[in-house]
Amino acid sequence: MPRLSDSMVDGTIVSWLRAEGDEIKVGDEIVEIETDKAIMPYQAEDAGPLQIVAKEGDVISVGAVIGYIGEPDSTPAASVSAAPHAQPQAASATTAVLTAPAQANGSSPRIKASPVAKRLAAALGVDLTQLTGSGPDGRIVKRDVEGAGPAGPAPAPTTLAPGAVEHRPLTPTQATIARRMVEAKAIPDFTVTMVVDMHKALALRSELKQTGAESVPSLGDFVIKACALALREHPQINASFGDGELLIFSQINIGVAVAAPGSLLVPTVFDADSKSLGQIAAQTRRLAQRGRNGELTPAEMTNATFTVSNLGMFGVSHFTAVLNPPQAAILAVGGVEQQLVLRDGEVLAGQRMSMTLTSDHRVIYGADAAAFLASVRDGLEAPLKLFI
Repeated sequence: MPRLSDSMVDGTIVSWLRAEGDEIKVGDEIVEIETDKAIMPYQAEDAGPLQIVAKEGDVISVGAVIGYIGEPDSTPAASVSAAPHAQPQAASATTAVLTAPAQANGSSPRIKASPVAKRLAAALGVDLTQLTGSGPDGRIVKRDVEGAGPAGPAPAPTTLAPGAVEHRPLTPTQATIARRMVEAKAIPDFTVTMVVDMHKALALRSELKQTGAESVPSLGDFVIKACALALREHPQINASFGDGELLIFSQINIGVAVAAPGSLLVPTVFDADSKSLGQIAAQTRRLAQRGRNGELTPAEMTNATFTVSNLGMFGVSHFTAVLNPPQAAILAVGGVEQQLVLRDGEVLAGQRMSMTLTSDHRVIYGADAAAFLASVRDGLEAPLKLFI
């Protein structure tokens, strides 16, 4: 089992994409693995016949054997599969030890479908073998299943007797989120809130929409760009605490919290300070869609140095976000609300938005947080700066 993310300690085998004994070529997708961040296919790094060790649904520790490409040594495969958390086994010189999951043994045809599409098809009673995929390389994705509709009577809803309790095991992603939240709350943090006048940003966005541009930035994209420029101005916020020292990052990578079915994912906009608003808008839309389809890869969700969490689209006016270690700060963005404001001596209708910065107090002090938020506010209240 490979380590596919910095925080990964084990992985779940979702499905083997190739059958026992298949001749594998370098680059073939052979197995889908659910990590603490995403479900992704694993590509073979060697060639030879496939021997499957771990079964679908097994939770395997990083480094433990899940299968072989080539001829294994004398260690029986059964002894490894019986102990999912066994230590890595040695292999002969001609054997590649697989470090990712695969689908069950057998000669039935393998269906290329995203994990979300498979779960939705099972719930709706849709036969995946009857669908044509519209995803990359003909992969069946969520929209293909939704377009097919139910192929039979809808499954009866599960009902519980009064007073009964449903026991629902955590997915690997949910378990990791739970563990990381406990770690985050052990950090001494504090919050600072600032209100932003968004009427100029809203007016500018309205003008952009009237031009018929393909990818008009959302207000969330404005916030990401404003944060990126503010992080360039205040590098002490783009940092983390580790091994008794401060780590200040030169690269500005902003994580964007995305709600996905049953989990919370944080894909990364890399080098956000050097990207245009249009590029940020296109990338956040693509990442959000891939997150909802369960198609994000660990590479798309690592190395963020700061995170933005936006609940404004849900009607939330103000909230406090939990730190995403090892990052030293996370910004919580509320929705824009109409309020009466005093502008140039006149009482006018204003468009106000609340921003709350949660900071690691070992790295960031109150004045630093306030100065950073003021820079973000200045960028949003003079939005033409974000296009320069």
